[in-house]
Amino acid sequence: MDLRKITDDFSVSPQIECEDVAGIAAAGFRSILCNRPDDEEFGQCAYDAVAEAAEAAGLAVRSVPIVSGMVSAEDVAAFRTALDELPKPILAYCRSGTRCTMLWSVTFFDTLGPDAIAKATTAAGYDMSGLLRQLQQSR
Repeated sequence: MDLRKITDDFSVSPQIECEDVAGIAAAGFRSILCNRPDDEEFGQCAYDAVAEAAEAAGLAVRSVPIVSGMVSAEDVAAFRTALDELPKPILAYCRSGTRCTMLWSVTFFDTLGPDAIAKATTAAGYDMSGLLRQLQQSR
């Protein structure tokens, strides 16, 4: 597993497998948030299988599938709702973790600001500089 901490309450990861769930629970996570549509890539573990493993491990789980490069305002709202409602800390996953990090950045841009977001995401190994420039220009 490649768990990358963004904040104390939110981390991201590339695609997880059912057998990763026990380790995720042991690492102290209380929820798993899937941001990847099923069948995006041949052979990826389906959300329902991850959800079953998560529930068996006592974790909350939710899916807010986002098609890469096609994020809508409704997607961001659903992501924010999931963050508000799921027990923390939350592990979000997608293909590489970038989509989850981008959604988090958009969600918290107005409250945290670009500098704090850049610091947190860069420390986790994700470059959100282009997204942050776009968000600053659109404000």
